Amino acid sequence: MHKVNEVNFQMMWTPPVFVRIGSGLRERIDGPEAALQALTHGWPVCDDKTYSDAKLQCLEALVQFGSVERARNRFISAALVAGIFA
Repeated sequence: MHKVNEVNFQMMWTPPVFVRIGSGLRERIDGPEAALQALTHGWPVCDDKTYSDAKLQCLEALVQFGSVERARNRFISAALVAGIFA
């Protein structure tokens, strides 16, 4: 009998990015998946081009069409514009 092992590969950023969302506590963002969650839930500025570009780049990195490093850079840019980069 064959056994299938499910393996969850995550893309990680080195170094991670830190932001302050919601409660103001410093949050560690380790990669595009966590970044997309942060952008989707509680991001203070959602009508800016840097925000939409960061979301798109993170999503593309997750489905392996985009660059993980580009997603990180766009996420940092969006955090700077939103005033939450820590």
